[in-house]
Amino acid sequence: MIYQVYRFISYRFCLLIMVMAPLLVNGQEIDYDSLLQRIDTVENPVYKPVVSFSYGVLNFHGDVTNSMNSPVAGNTAVKVNMATFIDKKQHFVANFNFMVGRLNGNEYSYSDISRNLNFETALFSIGLNVEYRFGHLFPANSLVRPYVSLGLENLNFSAKGDLKNVSDMPYYYWSDGTIRDMDEVAPDPTQANVIYRDYVYETDLRLRENQEFGLGDYSQTTFGIPVGLGLHFRIDRRAFFSLGMSYHYAFTDVLDNVAYKGTSIQGAKGNDSYIFSHLSLHFDLFSDPATRSVDLLYADVEFDPLFFDDEDGDFVLDVADRCPGTPFGVEVDTLGCPLDGDQDGVSDYLDKEMESASGAWVNEDGETVTEEEFLVLMQQHNEPMQREDVATYLEIIMGEYRLSSTAEIPEQFKSLDENDDGYISFDELLKTIDLYFDFQMDLDLEELRQVNEFFFSQ
Repeated sequence: MIYQVYRFISYRFCLLIMVMAPLLVNGQEIDYDSLLQRIDTVENPVYKPVVSFSYGVLNFHGDVTNSMNSPVAGNTAVKVNMATFIDKKQHFVANFNFMVGRLNGNEYSYSDISRNLNFETALFSIGLNVEYRFGHLFPANSLVRPYVSLGLENLNFSAKGDLKNVSDMPYYYWSDGTIRDMDEVAPDPTQANVIYRDYVYETDLRLRENQEFGLGDYSQTTFGIPVGLGLHFRIDRRAFFSLGMSYHYAFTDVLDNVAYKGTSIQGAKGNDSYIFSHLSLHFDLFSDPATRSVDLLYADVEFDPLFFDDEDGDFVLDVADRCPGTPFGVEVDTLGCPLDGDQDGVSDYLDKEMESASGAWVNEDGETVTEEEFLVLMQQHNEPMQREDVATYLEIIMGEYRLSSTAEIPEQFKSLDENDDGYISFDELLKTIDLYFDFQMDLDLEELRQVNEFFFSQ
């Protein structure tokens, strides 16, 4: 019974060592965090809106031409955008945005002084567009991805003109290219003084008292169609930047207060438009992470690092090491004990006789001795016989033990006498007990007790 309990405990210790073996690094270093948390890949992450901020310039295209129409020179504007995927494959993105900026135009003509025009308008837009990022051609983790977009927006504007200087003197444009405080057709034009523009747009062109252009009190709210293209450059999973340009076609011809029809100064045919060239930064602040930490069963337990020590470096933790202090480099079994190939009780690294006979008496060097010599050695060392030596001694004695009793083996136990010598030996008794606890012997506990009693009654 004690032997079976010992085997049961040994098996459990072996299993514990096998489970905890991956925690060992070089026999000493252990990743304790792996006991508390597990890092799992998020299989179906939830994507939340991406926030982006854009800064760029506006360039007007309309009836009042601008002398500096360059994608990098114009009036500054800023835009805030919220973007989210609208299809499962994440090829299309919906963008909701609003933009604040200014548009202006300054046209000069020496040949036609009536074309010396200027305006500036504050521009505010709220829009929605759909963006395609060519996901069919470029993977999601590509460093560079092109895009195109198309949308609809609401525009608010208010055209103003720079018609007076800082002294509140009206501008009169002369054929010689100068600006004066008196018209060339005045009664005494020699009294006219040269003045200069201050570029302060002080006059509301829509509400000018003389209504020079004849447009009247028109609406300053309209719709527009933005068409965009550009490149996205990935920084990491949660951030990227883009360089882009969008063309905005307005459903009005009076952003600059000049129209093709209805004004004394005829503009070009077609509606007004503008271009927004920009640099944008995008931040994915709210989507699920690529991986998630999962707290394990013992996350709230404070572990004692000593529990995971391996003092002798034999890759068996001290808590399960039955042979602590094994010399470094000695090969050990799953219990941390040095290997003993001939099972003589002397470890291989100390054994001078590597193949002693089974059950032979050996000295401390593993060399075979007689029983008398063995007992003398024990007395010389003034030590009691070790428990495992006692078990070995008894096994040898009992294996050779025979009584002259002629007690006949009961019929139900005759199958236990494997050598048919009419006697149940100690080895046969041990084998019976082993098979019983391995559930391979068709005996109940009472019958096992009877076998034991019969053995000692022989």
